[in-house]
Amino acid sequence: MSRNDYITCRELIDFIADYLDGTLAPEFRHEFDRHLTVCPPCVAYLDAYKKTIALGKAALKPSDEPATGQVPEGLLHAIRVARQQANQ
Repeated sequence: MSRNDYITCRELIDFIADYLDGTLAPEFRHEFDRHLTVCPPCVAYLDAYKKTIALGKAALKPSDEPATGQVPEGLLHAIRVARQQANQ
């Protein structure tokens, strides 16, 4: 890649998890940030990606509260059968 070339949108998407985790190598992080300065769709994609992760974490947040409602007997039976078959 020459000094004036930018990474592609596909490359940005391929490295987005490493970018957000802070594990992307510094030279790639620089190119990632440089791409974001010229590509509003990728900025929007990154924002949506961050929001999706935050919503997923919020939805799966552990709780000390007991589960409410009853588990359908058919589901319990299916789980028991599956466990028995796995142990055979």
